[in-house]
Amino acid sequence: MNKTMLYSVILACLITVAGCGGGDDDNNSKAAGEITCSPTELTFIAAGGELPVNVKSSGEWSAYASDSWLTVTPQSSMDKVGVLKVKAEANNTYDERLGTVTVKTGNVRQVVSVKQPGIPRPSVDPTIQVPDGYELDWNDEFNGTSLGIDWVHEVKNAGWVNNEKQNYVNGNGVTAVSNGTLKITCKKEDGKIYSGRIYGKKRTGWKYGWVEARIKLPKGKGTWPAFWMMPVNESDGWPTCGEIDIMEEVGYHPNYTSSSIHCNSYNHMKGTQKTAERYTAGAEGEFHVYALEWTENYIQTYVDGNPLLHFDNDGNGNKNTWPFNKEFYVILNLAWGGDWGGAQGVDESALPVTMEVDYVRVFHKK
Repeated sequence: MNKTMLYSVILACLITVAGCGGGDDDNNSKAAGEITCSPTELTFIAAGGELPVNVKSSGEWSAYASDSWLTVTPQSSMDKVGVLKVKAEANNTYDERLGTVTVKTGNVRQVVSVKQPGIPRPSVDPTIQVPDGYELDWNDEFNGTSLGIDWVHEVKNAGWVNNEKQNYVNGNGVTAVSNGTLKITCKKEDGKIYSGRIYGKKRTGWKYGWVEARIKLPKGKGTWPAFWMMPVNESDGWPTCGEIDIMEEVGYHPNYTSSSIHCNSYNHMKGTQKTAERYTAGAEGEFHVYALEWTENYIQTYVDGNPLLHFDNDGNGNKNTWPFNKEFYVILNLAWGGDWGGAQGVDESALPVTMEVDYVRVFHKK
């Protein structure tokens, strides 16, 4: 073979090899795909909404979100150029939340970061004393002329619970807001006893924190005012679901205020409830501050800043002894008679009687 023929064979081989290599690159590129998104960062307002992302792709593409509060439309498309709509639900917490939306074609992914601030924290009235290490989460100073939307009334007939004699109603003057306080009144009309029981933030509640109210208790044998908490989810049934009584008092034992916790292992049906009681001079007829400090490790109640009941989490992860690791909501009510309030009879001549609440405040750890 002469040199010219040899060079021709070598050149042909090189061309063949080069051609084969180029084909592999094209196939790999096609399998990988190409995609661009604009913008690659989205910022929503706390109220949520919908924002667009422009997508350019070498072929069919799909999209998905990292969190349930985000949704994308469409989830897939054959169009090489299109608009992806990203929707965020309202963020009703105070905390910022972060998420991502991923758009992919072939083996290529483009990530769009998503940010959404929480709702503004309420401005703190300088006259509100905030416990050390806490921030104000929610409060009602009762400065208006009616209850706010965070409160709901219980409506139940007499005998519904604890053999109490009052009918809980929404209306009939059993609750009123005026001159900076909430009044819950128990009264007798047409042979029936009526009173009020209201729930604060029943659908959401709070998990841990500092909860307090400034309350003036009524006088009269038969009264049973209370400031307490129950879980948002009561599916386990009482007492397994848990109960926190921040303040209770009965009229036949005037000015002795108490705190209790109830759960499956410790409750008044068994006589094992954890309770602490103290004489609070002027509780009937004067305002006092009743507070709860509730952490993952313990429950501590106070009267005017002085410790009353202390209950530790045993750390065993047992809901029978510590069901207090979930959201609870606030309850204010004025009962009449019943198993405890009427244990020494009732004096209907005392009616009407009123429980007066200056404020309710909830703080959370910083």
